[in-house]
Amino acid sequence: MTETITEITTGNDPFVLFDEWMAKATASEPNDPTAMALATADASGFPDVRMVLLKEASADGFVFYTNLESAKGEELAENPKAALCFHWKSLRRQIRVRGKITPVTDAEADAYFASRAKDSQIGAWASRQSRAMEGRFELEKEVAKYAARYALKKVDRPPHWSGFRLVPWHIEFWRDRPFRLHDRLVFDRDSDAAAWQTQRVFP
Repeated sequence: MTETITEITTGNDPFVLFDEWMAKATASEPNDPTAMALATADASGFPDVRMVLLKEASADGFVFYTNLESAKGEELAENPKAALCFHWKSLRRQIRVRGKITPVTDAEADAYFASRAKDSQIGAWASRQSRAMEGRFELEKEVAKYAARYALKKVDRPPHWSGFRLVPWHIEFWRDRPFRLHDRLVFDRDSDAAAWQTQRVFP
């Protein structure tokens, strides 16, 4: 029998289904199964999108980290709402998420920063993300400066580097089907504490 979203989902908890799909993607996707498109908008509503990596997913939301002075950091400060899109070509599946943005705690940011490779930690200090530079050598000088500063000691988390949690109010699961008659299952709620409501929608 042909498998559909309704047959593989579990109850009214979208995170159970998300975990199932992420596990399948981790097993089948050749590169970065946690990659997701992050869409933001500035205070005027002008949109922007880029790929980032998911670092945590739970009932509390979807977590990613960035330079707070980057374009996305500034846009999220101006307009703390965002959307995510996971697309796994190997599975022909997609998940879209919309919700509000909250900052992670300092403890969470410190813990994740400490888990990163030292070269990545130094890069967080060296890169003035999204801002103009004269050439690659300018970045390399900054990397060398901070590599020397932290050569023999622990790298502290920069004050301009932290994370955000997207708290979802809308999650849609999409599966490819023949003749573009795709499966789409939507989970919606109107507050953080509200129960999820589900419905299937036309492809």
